[in-house]
Amino acid sequence: MHSLSERVKVLRLEMGLKQSDVATAIGVRHTMISMLESSQRSPSFEVLTALADFFDVSLDYLCGRSDNPHSHKEGVDNA
Repeated sequence: MHSLSERVKVLRLEMGLKQSDVATAIGVRHTMISMLESSQRSPSFEVLTALADFFDVSLDYLCGRSDNPHSHKEGVDNA
């Protein structure tokens, strides 16, 4: 199962973004994203939800509890 730090980094890289891009988008310092990706810091609930919203994934996916990134969109046709 993937960790939060791995998921954030993979999602960021898939979008072709720098850590500073993600930080600016969610209103935190780029060092927060760096520390989060290296497992040196855990995010607050507010940062966690901002990341999930920014990457358009569920909290369960972001935290490694699910492999379905869009489980928060139950009943929505993703086709």
